[in-house]
Amino acid sequence: MTRILPFRGAVRVGLAIVVALAGVLAVVVVGPRLLPDLDPFATETLDRSQPALLQSLQRIDEYRAARANLQQIVDVEKDAKHLPSFIKGERTVMVAAGDVDATVDFRAIGPNALRVSPDRREVVITLPAARLSRARLDLDRTRVVDHDRGVLDRVGEMVGDGGADDQRQLLAQAQRKLDAAAHADRDLLPAAERNTAQMLRRLAGALGYKRVTVRFQKPPIV
Repeated sequence: MTRILPFRGAVRVGLAIVVALAGVLAVVVVGPRLLPDLDPFATETLDRSQPALLQSLQRIDEYRAARANLQQIVDVEKDAKHLPSFIKGERTVMVAAGDVDATVDFRAIGPNALRVSPDRREVVITLPAARLSRARLDLDRTRVVDHDRGVLDRVGEMVGDGGADDQRQLLAQAQRKLDAAAHADRDLLPAAERNTAQMLRRLAGALGYKRVTVRFQKPPIV
């Protein structure tokens, strides 16, 4: 015998079935998107790769941003205290030529040196201050233009007494002169930092950055 439900009861059962089906569809279709914590198969992706810009900077190592070609006169005179110079004494005049590089050291650059915007469209790069390398003598352009010696010094040179050592001292003096001239140039280090900033803007622009700010740390006080 079939039991016929009253009209209200049938309506209630129908609504309950509709609600149950809607809940199942919400969990199956919408749930994984709206409630990811409830989905045991949900995954999360974390980008831990280093920016391409950082890797490019580290590959540069040390950037030679500017170079000064220098020429200095080295005038060295050695006299005996109680003898006239024509007997004991020596004067050498040398034209010393060489160059000095202004460099920016990229070897210590790490992730903290770069501040990248979340959309990777802007970047702020902080670098160590530019510094000067040691002077390099160009022996092809360095020459002695005058060399006066006393009688005793000429005799000593003929018997090979200390000539090579004197030449080393003279070249060392020439290198110090070139170093001093480079440090006295107030435009060399600023030019190096300007050139470095320009190079980095081109590099970062090629990697998709639209705004690039380059900052240099203050040089250490010596």
